[in-house]
Formats: sequence, structure tokens, C-alpha cells
Amino acid sequence: MPFDYYKIIINNVIKISNFALIMTEHILHPRITDTSDWVTIIFIMAFGIIALTKSVYENRFEDFSKLIFSDKYTRIYRDSSHLMDMFSIPLFFVQIISFSFFIQIVLSQFGYGTKTDWILFIQIFTFVTYFIFSKFLIEKIIATSFKIEEIAEQFNLQKISYRTYVGLLLLPIDIILFYYDSALKNIPLLILYSIIVLNIFLYLFSIKNYRKEIFSKLFYFILYLCTLEIAPYYFMYYWFTKDSV
Repeated sequence: MPFDYYKIIINNVIKISNFALIMTEHILHPRITDTSDWVTIIFIMAFGIIALTKSVYENRFEDFSKLIFSDKYTRIYRDSSHLMDMFSIPLFFVQIISFSFFIQIVLSQFGYGTKTDWILFIQIFTFVTYFIFSKFLIEKIIATSFKIEEIAEQFNLQKISYRTYVGLLLLPIDIILFYYDSALKNIPLLILYSIIVLNIFLYLFSIKNYRKEIFSKLFYFILYLCTLEIAPYYFMYYWFTKDSV
């Protein structure tokens, strides 16, 4: 059943990405596909959003910037309503930009595109956005079915906060990797492995913080974890490796 969910998600993403590709190919001239001007504009826009968010929510941003050293932010802003406020939404957008650029740089490293291909960026951006939203909605449905809504909400909020934090840290690294070809080679893969290890650590840290709630419904939480935190990434890995054979 979980694999059916993610198969539908992947197939829909492909359709949406292909539609975006067809539209952009017909609307814009192909010769501007490999210009880097659009990248500079998006990077400036991303840092502008960060600066604006920091100026409007100065105290909250300061707590957020210390997230890796302190759990003060997750303790203060642990209500689920903070997921969709005007602090989280702009930073979520920046996070998607950051991860999309990084994925594009890694793909270009393996010869699956170029760093300046804006059509590829649109496809990756669409994929990442659709995947995260679809996964979030399925998580809500599964958590309700297992009757672990409260645990899932707290776990998700902390997970999203850390993922946004990692996305913001990754943004300046994206700039270095994009504008300095000599910085490439094995660095993107090293960063990718570091992100995976960091995510595993953050998952364990989140589980530790909510161990009392989790252990009270351990069986359902394990099902939830396997269904939504392991299965989608395994399916994506299987799908990409199968496609490349």
C-alpha cells in the first residue's frame, strides 16, 4: 500500500514536470536555456526573502539560527499552527530553492544535465515541492488512522524546522558549487552524504525528545516511520536506479 502511494506521487510529478517542460519549450526560445542570469536572480531573491523574514521576525529568527546548538526554538514554537505562518512559509520556499539547486548540481556532476539549465531546475523544483506536500498529506492521513496525530504533529514540526535549517545552511554552499567549477569534483557527494548522516542524527534526536509519547504507542509509530520515513526514499532510490539501468 505505501508503495502505491509513492508510485502515484512519482508518476504525477513526472506528468507535471513534463507539462512544465513542454510549456516552457514552446513559450521561450531554447537558446536562453543555458544562461546563468536566472540563477543569479533566484539567489538574490532567496537571500532577500531571508533578510526580510529576519527583519520582520527578529527574535524568532535569532532563536531559529541557534537551532543546531539549542532546542529553545522547538520548545517555544511547538504548536502545529506555526507550520503555516508567515515565518515558516517564506523559509520553506527558500529551502525548496536550496535543495533544488543542490540536486541540479549533483545531477550535472553525473552528466544528467547542466547547472544553468533552468528547465531542469523547474522540473526539480516541481518534483521536490510536490513530493514534500504529498508526503505531508499522506503523513496526516496515516497518523490519523493510527491515532497518533499529536505525536506525528510534534515530530513533523521538529523535523521540518531542522530540514529548513539545513536548507538555509546549504544555500551559500550552492552558490560556491555553482559559480566555482574547480570546487566541484567530489564535494557535492560529500555534502550529500553529510546531509544524510545529519538527517539520521536529527531523526534520532527528535525521537529522543518525544520518547515518552512514542514509547506509549511504539508499534504504531514504527509502522508510521517505516511507511513515511523509509518507504518513500527507498522507492525513489529503486525508481532512479531502475531507470538508469
